[in-house]
Amino acid sequence: MWHRIFIFAVLFTIVLGAKTKKTPVGVAEDDGATVSATLLSEEELKEKLGSNLGGFYVVIEVTVSPKTKPYTISRDDFLLRTDRDGERSKPFAPTQIAGKGALIVSQTGGGRGIMGDNNGPIWGGYPGGGRPQRIGGDGGGSSSESETQTKVVKGQDKENPVLAALTARILQEKEVQGPLTGLLYFAMEPKQKPKELELIYTTPAGKLNLRFR
Repeated sequence: MWHRIFIFAVLFTIVLGAKTKKTPVGVAEDDGATVSATLLSEEELKEKLGSNLGGFYVVIEVTVSPKTKPYTISRDDFLLRTDRDGERSKPFAPTQIAGKGALIVSQTGGGRGIMGDNNGPIWGGYPGGGRPQRIGGDGGGSSSESETQTKVVKGQDKENPVLAALTARILQEKEVQGPLTGLLYFAMEPKQKPKELELIYTTPAGKLNLRFR
């Protein structure tokens, strides 16, 4: 009897621990603003967006709390970098992810990056399905840092249903007087350790470096 109770208690503890798994977060501040960031899991993505975006994107929920007024928030002030190979990515617009167009992703700076080498642009990813492929073939490259650049070409007939959710939850670009929360979408292999990721945010006072713990 007591043996069964002990086994049940152990199993309950394991299940409870799995449900209360710590979410990777990062916080930093300077004289310009305080920024907190949460790295969303695949399950949280499905809950917030109704999709995991094909597994090709790192999505971060950020809250910017300005210390100066007026304060204008721009998504271009954010940059995500990984220690794994030095790849860097700017936030994507919802239409670049699920709009009526085919996405081209290219690397600059000579780095190999998570998305491939530096020998040509990359086609595809979500919502086209499958792993993003580089035109001319995938291959190796140097270990120096690279930055992801994108453009949208070639229209599609149907609007992706995820577009509305991406647009509604993205971090808005506007002048604010108080804290603002929203999502940032980065084209980067999400299956890596949170501690390898660094979110860099440029404020009026300088640069903030957020590490996820």
